Amino acid sequence: MNKFKVFLSVLILPFTLFAQDPSKEIADSHTRRKALAEKSLLKGYEARNIGPVVQGGRIVDIAVNETNSKEYYVAYASGGIFKTTNRGITFSPVFDDQDALGIGDMALAPSDSKILYVGTGENNSSRSSYAGSGVYKTADGGKTWQHLGLSNTQHIGKVIVHPQNPDIVWVASVGALYTHNEDRGVYRSTDGGKTWNKTLFVNDSTGIIDLVINPANPDQLWASAWERTRKAWDFKGSGPGSGIYRSDDGGQTWSKTMDGFPEGEIVGRIGLNVSASSPNIIYAFLDNQATVKKEKKKKEDKKLKLTDFRDMTAQHLLDLSDDQLNEFLKDNGFPKKYNAERIKKEIRQGKYQPVAIAEYFGDANDALFNTSTVGAELYRSDDYGDTWKKMNSYDLEGVYFTYGYYFGEVRVAPDNPDLVYIFGVPLLKSTDGGVTYSRLDTIGDVHVDHQALWINPKDSQHLLLGNDGGLYESYDEGANWRHINNMPVGQFYTVNVDMDKPYNVYGGLQDNGTLVGSSKSVPNRTKHWEQLFGGDGMFVSPDPRDNNIVYTGFQFGNYYRVNRKENDFTKVTPQHDIGEDVLRFNWRTPLILSDHNPDIVYIASQRLYRSLDRGDSWEAISPDLTKNKPQGNVPFSTISTVSESPLKFGLIYVGTDDGNVHVSKSSGGEWMDISEGLPKDKWIASIFASPHHEGEVYVSLNGYREDDFSTYIFMSTDYGKSWKSLKSNLPEVVVNDLIQDPVNPDLLYLGTDHGTYTSFDKGNTWMMVNQVPNVAAYDLMVHPRENELVVGTHGRSIYIIDVKPFQQVAGNTDVAVKIFGVENIRHSEKWGEKQYPYLKSFDPEMDIRYYVGKPTQSVSIEIYNENNGLVRKIEGNGAAGFHKTKWDVKTTSYGKKKKKDDQEWGYAGKGKYTIKVVNGSVSDKASFEIK
Repeated sequence: MNKFKVFLSVLILPFTLFAQDPSKEIADSHTRRKALAEKSLLKGYEARNIGPVVQGGRIVDIAVNETNSKEYYVAYASGGIFKTTNRGITFSPVFDDQDALGIGDMALAPSDSKILYVGTGENNSSRSSYAGSGVYKTADGGKTWQHLGLSNTQHIGKVIVHPQNPDIVWVASVGALYTHNEDRGVYRSTDGGKTWNKTLFVNDSTGIIDLVINPANPDQLWASAWERTRKAWDFKGSGPGSGIYRSDDGGQTWSKTMDGFPEGEIVGRIGLNVSASSPNIIYAFLDNQATVKKEKKKKEDKKLKLTDFRDMTAQHLLDLSDDQLNEFLKDNGFPKKYNAERIKKEIRQGKYQPVAIAEYFGDANDALFNTSTVGAELYRSDDYGDTWKKMNSYDLEGVYFTYGYYFGEVRVAPDNPDLVYIFGVPLLKSTDGGVTYSRLDTIGDVHVDHQALWINPKDSQHLLLGNDGGLYESYDEGANWRHINNMPVGQFYTVNVDMDKPYNVYGGLQDNGTLVGSSKSVPNRTKHWEQLFGGDGMFVSPDPRDNNIVYTGFQFGNYYRVNRKENDFTKVTPQHDIGEDVLRFNWRTPLILSDHNPDIVYIASQRLYRSLDRGDSWEAISPDLTKNKPQGNVPFSTISTVSESPLKFGLIYVGTDDGNVHVSKSSGGEWMDISEGLPKDKWIASIFASPHHEGEVYVSLNGYREDDFSTYIFMSTDYGKSWKSLKSNLPEVVVNDLIQDPVNPDLLYLGTDHGTYTSFDKGNTWMMVNQVPNVAAYDLMVHPRENELVVGTHGRSIYIIDVKPFQQVAGNTDVAVKIFGVENIRHSEKWGEKQYPYLKSFDPEMDIRYYVGKPTQSVSIEIYNENNGLVRKIEGNGAAGFHKTKWDVKTTSYGKKKKKDDQEWGYAGKGKYTIKVVNGSVSDKASFEIK
């Protein structure tokens, strides 16, 4: 290949971008979210995180203070940034108050470890890679943050800080995930992020995914461009815009350097790394999207194959022996209802032709070939990127499969330019510059799908590894690993509950299967959760009569009925009939049990299926309810959400990913399109049939897959004939779920890509649930007995909120004061005493929770004994909202004295008490007992 260079200079891009956000809509949404958080009545209202931590979560970057390796930061794809100062024994979140918790990359300033730059918006281009809000900076180790603009970059590939001057920063922007935009390229700042110059731009569908610097010459940088186009129905992960660029003047101008490197449509994501010990050596890890088709080898046996039916006549099929045909049907996984007798009968009836058998699982022509992409390839340059040479001596099959867009990282040991690590599904090491490889992640139960690797520059055997299963550490060059899984960073798609006491919570997670654990779980203190199933966990539904029976599975509709006691797995996914269209299952295929009879199961493809016998047999109870749009390489025009009314059996609502909403009032006997009045062609994220009024239904629509970050939530009171928007005072935010409380019809809950909200007036106004981080809330439900809201987040595991107080206040928020139920406690003679001198004393404590609807400077909390004698008076917060005051169970005039130096105080004795909360002339009271 002839070497050529295309020079791009700042003269082509003469504009300067200041810290002012180029996207006013994103900035306005951020401002409105902050205002809602400040005004929320729920500022201090407790939301407890129950984990789990056992599964880890998708890490995108690790930044280590190399002057003190006990201190480092871990960035998660959708869960924010955690910091440790004790080598990973404990971590604390440091980025939760910012506008986006999806992280693309981060970089510590080499000359000042207190300075950390963060680029938001994950760069992996996954289905759940959330858009960011630009670049942030801390100068005090994560205590405070400054937003530096670049908001509309949406997804950041890499951040580089000058080794000597922390004010010089380069940012690589991948750009928008689903649409074309011009906020892609390399940005450079020389004033610490106050202003930015865009110095490299290829086109509006090509972003910069990686950026590396010559440690010996900071004026020399390399950038990898990546052309990719993602749609809801298709993903093209390569293109001619992809390539490698070099700058020799500090990133002001760039030249394309591709001699010996592939070019054109096949070039996908490229990862870069420079050898610290020999900076002339650069590695480039390519996702080569060239297609490889090999004709399948014909077996010597005479068994029938799918392709045999492509050109077979009906008579030829009828002449086949029953044994031969039955063997074929079994070997190829056809539904059990099909046997030779039935096939031949339907062929005679003209129901279909033999070619329908060949095409049962898809395109018959594809069955002729083993089709794959070239995938992972490693290239190396020994002359600063002037020329490149492919290094891997054999195909790196099994590293990328067909989803190289999800990976793309390469690392070189700081003291050995031939010691190279590449990672995709497995983690591989090469000691000969990438010619041959060995696998490193098979010892120590290491998770697959690797995303980040830090090599200690002072000890190259010390590694920190980040993957979809969390954080791992090795001190022997990857021979053995320690899993540091103490952060609640699970990426949940769904949550559900059972009726045990205490109840258990179930959930499906990105790349971590389905798990179940107690609702009383405390991260890092209680036992690990139990894994039910693998893959990308989706819906999980325990039988409410017997939680040993659980319906669960993984992506694209692969569902099973699991008998946990007997460790039995029965696949229950429905299959289409021969001659019908192949079933299209959504990535997050809905599976629900009927509230009216848990033996009745619903699963959706493009049609809705119902089973009356726990999934053993199925019937389609709808036609294709989608728009049936042309298919790409991602299943589309599928049913994305299903809701059956808890008030009426057979009243069913269905929403699709291409914008249709239908209702049936007759168990699928007849369907009505009720999409009119809703935004066109949006992904229907959730439908919720009201538990209070039969004709009432709630719908949320999602524009995420069009980079549309607007709010779409609606309510109907007439079975969907007409719709009312419930957006009200919400900022522009993508919505994932909208549900109604089972007790109080005025109370609604909303899960969005930026936090959790609730409304106490049926959607007329919304307030933020402050104690759940600004993270995507993907699925919500209220436990029917305990009245606790379960929030499944995509990045921070599961939160539980006691909503019984909400149920008492919703619809009547202007009440002056309201106290909530106080639990009885048990008296102890050991109150105030120490078991040993070096231990804390055993001190009791009671929570007093109340609500103030008419704010005042303070309220009075008065405790009376059963003789109506005042025994304690406490001043409480009088601001509007929910409050919790702790009482130490001490009184001024009643009970047993405990301390000689504190004679005026004593602990309350056994008996019945009343707590009264007084707001001006209005009060409310509750009773409890010390037993």
